[in-house]
Order: sequence, then C-alpha cells, then structure tokens
Amino acid sequence: MKASPVFPLAPGVALPAELSLEAGGRVPDYLQAIAAAQPEGLEKAAKLTRTVIFGGTISPAVKLAMGLAIAGQLRTRYAQAHLRRLLSAVPAPTENREAQALAVRYAENLTRDVHGVSDEDFAKTGAVFNDAKLVELTMTTCFFNYFCRLTEGLGVTPESWLNTSRPSVPAPTENPFRAARITLASDDEMKMANTLLERAKAAATSSLGIGIANSQRAMMRVPDFQDAWMGGWSAARPGAAPNPNAVPRTIMLQVSLAVSTINGCRYCVLHQVQGLRRQGVEVGKLLALQKDDSALTKEEKAAVDFARKLTKEPDKLTEADRQALAAAFPGTKAFDVLQQTCRFAFMNRFTDGLRLPSEDEAVKTYRETYGRDYVNQKGYR
Repeated sequence: MKASPVFPLAPGVALPAELSLEAGGRVPDYLQAIAAAQPEGLEKAAKLTRTVIFGGTISPAVKLAMGLAIAGQLRTRYAQAHLRRLLSAVPAPTENREAQALAVRYAENLTRDVHGVSDEDFAKTGAVFNDAKLVELTMTTCFFNYFCRLTEGLGVTPESWLNTSRPSVPAPTENPFRAARITLASDDEMKMANTLLERAKAAATSSLGIGIANSQRAMMRVPDFQDAWMGGWSAARPGAAPNPNAVPRTIMLQVSLAVSTINGCRYCVLHQVQGLRRQGVEVGKLLALQKDDSALTKEEKAAVDFARKLTKEPDKLTEADRQALAAAFPGTKAFDVLQQTCRFAFMNRFTDGLRLPSEDEAVKTYRETYGRDYVNQKGYR
C-alpha cells in the first residue's frame, strides 16, 4: 500500500456489495484516497465507476476496451492495471467487430483532442450506434479521461492484490433498448427530464443562471450515467453551496477555465467566463489573463499550474507537483482542485466532442467581455 502524503488513504472503509467491484470488502486505493479527502464521496465515486462500466446499453467489454485504450494513450499505469483486470473478467461483447473497432477509435480520437472525432468518423460511428449510444460512447470516453487523471493526481500505484485475485463483476442483464436502431425514451429518461425542470426553477440563483444547460439535455439520453455523474459526486463543482472549508468558487472557475482553454473547448470556456463574471471578476482581469498569468493571485496560480500539467501530461505529474498544490491548498482543499481539473477533462470532451451549442446567455456574456465571439487556437468556433 503506497500513497502520496498529500492524498493519504483511509484504510478500513467499506462499500456496499451493490457498489463494489471487489470481493471480501476490498476497497481499491483510489477510493480510499477519495474517502480520506471527502468521506461522502466514497460511495458516489464507486457508483460512478460501476455505472459507466456496467450501466447503459453498450457491453461492458467494449467500454473497458475503450478505457484501456485511453489509459494506454495517457500512459497511466494504475488505470491500465485495473481496467485490464476487469476486462479479463467480463463476458465477451455482444457487439460485432466493426462496432467494437469504431468504439475504440472514437475513444482514442476524442482523448487525443476534444475535437478529434471528424465529421466522417462521427457519421461512420453513428451508422452503427444510435443517438443514445453515441452519447454513451462519449460519456464513457469522458469518464476514462477523468478517471486516468484522477488516479494519477492522487498518486496511487497498482495494488499488489491485483495479480492474485479476481474482481467481482455483476451478472449481465438484458436491456430492452440495446438493439433499438433509434433512440427510445425510457422511463428513467423522462423522470430525469422532470428533475431537470424542477432544478431549472432555481436558475436565477445558480452559478451560471442559464436554466437547463445543453450538456444536461444531452446527458439525459443515458439517464443512469447522468444520475451517477451529476447526482452528487461532482461535489466540488462551481455550483455547489458555499462552504467555508472549500476552495473559493472563483479559484475553481479559474481552474476549469485554464483546462478548457488548453483543450480549446468553446462550450466550457464560455461557461467559465459566464461563471466568473457572475462571481464579480472584473472584465480587465479576464482580458489580462488572455495574455499571461500575471493577474492571477498566488493561490489561483498554484491551482492553475497543477491543472495545466495534469491536463497536458498526466503521466508526468510528480510528488513535487502534489506538494506544491498542498502548500497553497492544505488539507482536503487540494482534492477540490484535483477533482475540478479531472471534471473538465470529462466536460470538455463531452460538450465540444458532441458540438453542443452554447446557451444564448453565455454567448452574450463572452461578447460583452471580449468584444468578439470565441475562437480557439486552431480556429474552432
């Protein structure tokens, strides 16, 4: 058992059998590190992992093959070890070889670049997978980009028991929507729609003030994924209730703006600018940040530096990088910054990967701030 002093483990924690992927009450080190930083996150994180792999309508074997390809691409040893082990324990995929190859190619392209899936490749994939499955492929890719960076950020290494035990995977279930050539609205999807409508009533007091975001509308196609992702595990998101022991919301938004800028994500850049303006950040500071980091506070700079490195080269993150983050954000605050960074490895690929349109209010705020529309480094708008 090896852990970073910045993100120590919480041995002795337990998971309900319906959430665990291990026998005998064993809890992987990454979940123990999460439990130490955020005890209420243990079960939520376990549910998210289990739901992405075994929920939805695409075979677990296909999704694990996607995850393993991503982990190899990012050179993240911990994720590779766990995903390879799980892949060896699940049933063979029900999809044909063409579908399997398309899914893995989709994951690799979207991991390489948030705009890496060309129109041609998207059309080929869409000829095999319906709309709901395309969203599931996208969310699966996004999750494993999140997971790989999270485990690297935590500094966990593959456990010794991985080579001497087998995982405890759930029995396969027959999903009535799996074979559909069109997207069918499930009962869960319609329930989720009602939940989102209720939440939209409080839009005036939200961090962005845009009601139901287009990202939420898209995720609704895979309601069990959306529930696991948005249903509480994203506790460090900028829209969370104020907490005096948490990292200030403006710093969290600077982190997600930095990640979204690196990835060239139009949708998320506009959202973060919208959030920062609603937090009272001056236009002058946002303009200055397009040139360099001199307008950032010491704490903002520490968070942004960590986020940039984890975003660009997760396998190059060092203990010195974690210690530098902890010096600026002691205790569990370092985990907030890590979590926010990883969340936007997910969100950037989801929103711009699917080319979701930006909401009018976010477009308006960006224009008012910069006097122009958004265009990223590669000309994407």
